[in-house]
Amino acid sequence: MPDLDFVVESAEVLEYAAVPTILFRLGIENAVEGEEVNSVSLHSQIRIAATQRRYEPEEQVKLRELFGEPHQWKATLRSTLWTNTNTIVPRFSGSTVFDMPVTCTYDFDVVGTKYFSALEDGEVPLEFLFSGTVFYRGATGALQVALISWEKEAKFRLPVQVWREMMDHYFPNSAWLRVRKDTFDRLYEYRTRNTLLNWERTLESLLNAAEKEVER
Repeated sequence: MPDLDFVVESAEVLEYAAVPTILFRLGIENAVEGEEVNSVSLHSQIRIAATQRRYEPEEQVKLRELFGEPHQWKATLRSTLWTNTNTIVPRFSGSTVFDMPVTCTYDFDVVGTKYFSALEDGEVPLEFLFSGTVFYRGATGALQVALISWEKEAKFRLPVQVWREMMDHYFPNSAWLRVRKDTFDRLYEYRTRNTLLNWERTLESLLNAAEKEVER
């Protein structure tokens, strides 16, 4: 029965995709010598090990929404889920290396996006937890099935620059904001009533009005 070990070797931006995507280069080795693996239905849970890096003062300010004030971090700073992904590993014997695509979102209501966007530089400590199903040929040649042990995992430090390059590539000089439909309808009515050319002008108009109100 296969005994698979995993290692994340590198990460790079997938330049041409429908949504922002990072390719993690994943190495897999079967500890059972000479055994052929037909395929692997691999599930990967990727977590952000937030306690395993230091944060600059500017980053701490941006992370308050997630973890509270810095003096509270001893209790609130913790590992958090980034994403889950499923992929099929093709046939191999002994070991293999393949690119595992992980799609990303620029939705600032998502914890992972808030975390990545708050970081100025350095690396993001990631934990990959693997599970899934291995299809292989037994001693008789018959197709057999085995489950990947829940103990299988790998660690990787993703450069923050990779995340920034990806979002700059897919959303150059822009950010994505999601609002409720009724809020959007009010914004659209305000924009139309004031003959504003685009959404930037609309938001700037509202912000300027709010700032003037505060100054009074």
